[in-house]
Amino acid sequence: MFKRVLVANRGEIALRIIRACRELGVESVAVYSEADVDSMHVQLADEAVCIGKAASKDSYLKADRIIAAAEITESEAIHPGYGFLSENARFAEICSSCNFQFIGPSAQVISTMGDKATARATAVANGVPVTPGSEILADEDEGLAEAKRIGFPVMIKATAGGGGRGMRPCFKEEDFRSLYKAASNEAIACFGNGDCYLEKLVLNPHHIEFQIIADRHGNFIQLGERDCSMQRRNQKIIEECPSPLLTPELRKRMGEASVNLIKAIGYENAGTIEYLVDDKAENFYFMEMNTRIQVEHPVTEEVMGCELIKEQIRIAAGEPLSQHVLKSQPRGHSIECRINAEDPYNNFTPSPGRIDLWYAPGGKGVRVDTHVYSGYTVPPHYDSMIAKLIVTAATREIAISRMKRALGEFMIQGIKTTIPFQQEIIDHPDFKSGNYDIGWVSRFLEERQGS
Repeated sequence: MFKRVLVANRGEIALRIIRACRELGVESVAVYSEADVDSMHVQLADEAVCIGKAASKDSYLKADRIIAAAEITESEAIHPGYGFLSENARFAEICSSCNFQFIGPSAQVISTMGDKATARATAVANGVPVTPGSEILADEDEGLAEAKRIGFPVMIKATAGGGGRGMRPCFKEEDFRSLYKAASNEAIACFGNGDCYLEKLVLNPHHIEFQIIADRHGNFIQLGERDCSMQRRNQKIIEECPSPLLTPELRKRMGEASVNLIKAIGYENAGTIEYLVDDKAENFYFMEMNTRIQVEHPVTEEVMGCELIKEQIRIAAGEPLSQHVLKSQPRGHSIECRINAEDPYNNFTPSPGRIDLWYAPGGKGVRVDTHVYSGYTVPPHYDSMIAKLIVTAATREIAISRMKRALGEFMIQGIKTTIPFQQEIIDHPDFKSGNYDIGWVSRFLEERQGS
């Protein structure tokens, strides 16, 4: 096992990794920007190193500064968390060349599965269903011809996109060129690559992802699914495990396809395979693979009785998957709400600023993952998520009631948050019945605005 791990991230995931290290008897090193000097992950790490100014491009995205911090603190491994450099194949390669163990898959696998077009081709080659689509397109003219061949509606997707960036649904021919340019330009701005391809747009699908994990000892397993369909502009709001949509037969097929894919590419460490499932729960289609830990991993942990961050560290250190993980079976139901510093009644405008009062809910089956506290100032430079509220219960019905209670207990003063909006969703008949898809939030907001 490592003696010291550097955490190349911030916020709640950095704190989550630091706590996992401590339970494993491993020292942790935090890196932070000038804006994050008061963040809890900085306070609780064994050592902390400032790596730059507030902007991500001047700190958390500076690979050379992270490597330098690892060198001066004599760290042995680097955990990238999610976001920032977590799916950057070049960063993983640099870690390896500088003799630091990257806690994640190899640079080659990240490169293969991080490029959406290559990942799609890899899925096809291994018998995983995909939606009808195109190769990488030369320009919007070729794209329009392909869209006509596939048939509208289509989804325009940047091959280097992620987190909802570089994606545009197109329902009719006359809108195609402008939407193609918008997706390509956004991808250039965010990822430096504007290449796009097309997929047939599956109407009213569920967004289902399977948690996978593998070690270097020949263990390749899946730990069940998460339903991430409750989302706004491709950003997830509420996730749950298991999905209320899947039948046992479909769950089995998707789980087997996921395991077959990670075996074929020689995957190592934790990751997630994302699918679209049609509204009749009959067909599923590969979307992409995230070669990192996901924001919503706690719902899997709660249902499967495991700790994925600790397993990530153990795998990177050369240890096999824990026996309790290999033998884990689902039990109960878990729901996660992402608490964002946004004003849900003002077009979800970011709401940075000082938190005057912070009181987190508690009680049986309630978990709060966060890095903030009363008196903490939420900086305007990063993602707006400030906490994850996770509840777990014996049944979905009880979990919904528990989440309603927990959201009602959460007290945050000084900034706006998404809690009131999530209370509306949790209490809605459609959510209670599981009758929702990835377009539900958009339709709900349109109806509310119209009324």
